[in-house]
Amino acid sequence: MNSTPPFSLVGIDHVVFIVDDMQKALDFYGNVLGCTIGYSYPGLGMEQVWCGAALIVLWDITHPGAASAVPPVSGGRNVDHLCIATTPLDHERVRAHLKNHGVNIDREAFHGGARGMGHSFYFFDPFGNKIELKGPAEYPDGRA
Repeated sequence: MNSTPPFSLVGIDHVVFIVDDMQKALDFYGNVLGCTIGYSYPGLGMEQVWCGAALIVLWDITHPGAASAVPPVSGGRNVDHLCIATTPLDHERVRAHLKNHGVNIDREAFHGGARGMGHSFYFFDPFGNKIELKGPAEYPDGRA
């Protein structure tokens, strides 16, 4: 039996990443991705940064308030990757920017996403979380 949910989907609200060095995390998300400071929960060892209209939550598992966030398996992960939608990408400038920050590109791809077929860059933050930067849809006929 199919039923209609009693809500409508709007988009990604936030993604939570487990980290073990908050300053390093804030430096990466601020300097490499351009995120801005959001909400702070010092009692939990948690900082949130704005990524456009969504939040990336950074939870420092070395903090006593983060006991419930520690993975049950050492090295365990609870997220495969975070895809961040971007404005049009100048591929050479993105490559240079990431290289300038010591970030290695894991791979580049052209595939579908929520906005259509577009170019993506995959790389990892300092804690092993995979990030995908995805440009807007590219159409062979030049339409926007």
